[in-house]
Amino acid sequence: MSWTPRRRVLLVGLLALLAGPLLPAVGGWLTGLIWSRGQGLCHLPVPGLMDVCAPVRQVAFVLPVLAVLIVVLATLVALWFGAVWCLRPVRDLADPIAHLGPQNLGHRIRPRGRDELARLSRAIDEMMERVSAGYEGQRRFAANASHELRTPLAVQRTLIEVGMARSLTAEQLELLTGQLLETNERNERLIEGLLALSECEQGLRSRTPHRLDEIVGAVLAGYRDRARDAAVTIYTHFTPRVVIGERVLLERLVTNLVENGIKYNRRSGSLTVTVGGTPALSVVNTGQPVPAEAVASLFEPFRRLARDRTSHGGGAGLGLAIARSITQAHDGIIAARPGEHGGLRVDVQLPSPP
Repeated sequence: MSWTPRRRVLLVGLLALLAGPLLPAVGGWLTGLIWSRGQGLCHLPVPGLMDVCAPVRQVAFVLPVLAVLIVVLATLVALWFGAVWCLRPVRDLADPIAHLGPQNLGHRIRPRGRDELARLSRAIDEMMERVSAGYEGQRRFAANASHELRTPLAVQRTLIEVGMARSLTAEQLELLTGQLLETNERNERLIEGLLALSECEQGLRSRTPHRLDEIVGAVLAGYRDRARDAAVTIYTHFTPRVVIGERVLLERLVTNLVENGIKYNRRSGSLTVTVGGTPALSVVNTGQPVPAEAVASLFEPFRRLARDRTSHGGGAGLGLAIARSITQAHDGIIAARPGEHGGLRVDVQLPSPP
């Protein structure tokens, strides 16, 4: 039989319950024992011993007090060792937890049973799963960011070396500077996306009510020309909707979804934006078909539907990742699924104000 913390506490409590009524009897027995032993010592043939025993007999009432103190002290010592024995499983559990670190995040306790300690161990295992997933996500994010930055920097270096290696004509110099400028703009977009993602993960600075339909209308007004150039028709269905949050982040959320809806659309396609109750915001485009199994990965940083990482139409692959972080910062849920006529449908659920 395994001694779980519950059984240990029950056993110690049972022993304390049984020993409680015996304490007065033990105190009386100890008092009599001390008195009888002391009386026996007083009758020893030792010169001057009677002179010492006479005053002691006059303060004999101290013996019960002394006996009570001894019994209380012994009880406290017994309870101390009982408490240590009851908490020993917790101490044994603390040792492996103290050695957890980045190098052994895969360690799991994997307890058996259904007692409180087993529930605590399972909760620790679940926490370690989340910590491990977060740590792995950060590691993967750093690796992807390094890859994304390495490619344009290598292109810039190559272009500069070509320009330094030979004299260029005016047309070649114009082409070279244009390519350098395009690569530099891509780096700026990537760095801005990384900064925006980092700010979103830090949470909201303020929570104030805003009209989501007005925010969406203002963002769409700034994208009318781009949609017209891409031959994309925008359809809107707005109803008044108030959300609690930070206006700048809400604008960034809508901007990313609208920009993705136009960028990854087809010629003569459409973009339908709906603001309502549940979901609060819905953005549907008519781009290329999106496999259902690939939808979830689109919310990860630097994930794109195209297999070629360098062919991304100028995007940094952070649009939906930033949208997810902003939605989570507003205590909302963002989900996507393939559109009925190709493309992607993104739904954003935001809590209603109290």
